[in-house]
Amino acid sequence: MIQSASFGPFDRSFLVRLADLAAIAVAAALPWSTSAVGIAIAVWLVVLLPTLSAASVKRELATAAGGLPVVLWCLGVIGMLWADVSWHDRFAGLDSFHRLLAIPLLLTQFRHSENGIWVILGFFISSITVLLASYMFVLVLSHSGYPNYGVPVHDTIFQGSLFLICGFGALGYAALAPGRQARHRPSVIFATGALFLINFAFAAVSRIALALAPLLLLLLGWRLFRWNGILLAALLAVIAGSAMWFASPILRDRVAQTVAETLEYRETNKATSIGEHTAFLKESLAIIAAAPIIGHGTGSTAEEFRRITAGKTGVSALPTVNPHNQTFAVAIQLGLVGGIVLWAMWIAHLALFTGQSTVAWLGLVAVVENILSSTVHSHLFDFNNGWLYVFATGVLGGTVLNERANALKKLESASNERH
Repeated sequence: MIQSASFGPFDRSFLVRLADLAAIAVAAALPWSTSAVGIAIAVWLVVLLPTLSAASVKRELATAAGGLPVVLWCLGVIGMLWADVSWHDRFAGLDSFHRLLAIPLLLTQFRHSENGIWVILGFFISSITVLLASYMFVLVLSHSGYPNYGVPVHDTIFQGSLFLICGFGALGYAALAPGRQARHRPSVIFATGALFLINFAFAAVSRIALALAPLLLLLLGWRLFRWNGILLAALLAVIAGSAMWFASPILRDRVAQTVAETLEYRETNKATSIGEHTAFLKESLAIIAAAPIIGHGTGSTAEEFRRITAGKTGVSALPTVNPHNQTFAVAIQLGLVGGIVLWAMWIAHLALFTGQSTVAWLGLVAVVENILSSTVHSHLFDFNNGWLYVFATGVLGGTVLNERANALKKLESASNERH
């Protein structure tokens, strides 16, 4: 456990409580403000670090869930040595890896804290305010021609991730929460979760969010009733999807736009959104194939895309700093070695949330959403989605570890009483 010590007029217990409050502030700011998140994270680190003992941090680093993010960061540091770009670009590339170092710190903090639930509530309540603002924007801007109506802050991609995690997290929480005999609270949580998902029919939304919603519904069905749950979820997905399709011109337009962009890219090689994603993925494969084992080095992504797109035409001539795939974003720089560590980290975080508790379900949703959405985005390297994943994994993972430790203590106490 964290050892007690004094810090002038402030004792460690005060700093521990303050660190928990700072984590709540980060969670509450995430749905709304990038700058507020940055400030809150800085405060959180300054307050938290003096409270941590070397032994407690070392314990998390020895686990796969806490250690593999640091291993991936270390590979990023080493990868700067063979990158054929300026040192400015190498350090800029390493910036994307830094937030991974917060995962073992959060696991350490909330393994020893009972306040993880307050971080979850802070994030959920703040996300509800975004949801309400989104519906208000829909009512005000739905006929104005504004392209991102229903998106009050950030962008459609981050809002899609936010609403998917909150929506399916709330649905699962309502179904799995202990003491469901008190019906009113689970019903309210269930209805709120449904409102998060129904929002996709009325507000501008990312394509990946629409694609992931049925998959997360299948995951919820499996979590509740195994194979019977998957069949029920598939039926529900067809019914709900059909209803939303007929009720939502926005949804129909989004699908029609996707089909049109795909055809336009195939026929003319034009730089549509779908065309850019496809071209980036193809070029990423060629770049990785040129240095498959250890990659081109940290910070090399932009230069490698400039090289491979030189002399080409159409969408194939567009360079990028973002291959729009997390595995490729790592493998271009760190090769197969980096890709393996990335997937090992994801698998370790999935394993962390295999328990039966409601908090484990919330963590599972956050990790699965990140893995699936990272097939077309580099979310760990994006500020908003990256910190969302780090805090979801760290806070929820630490809370799960705390729950397991408390359950073990109860079992040991009961066993001692019997003897």
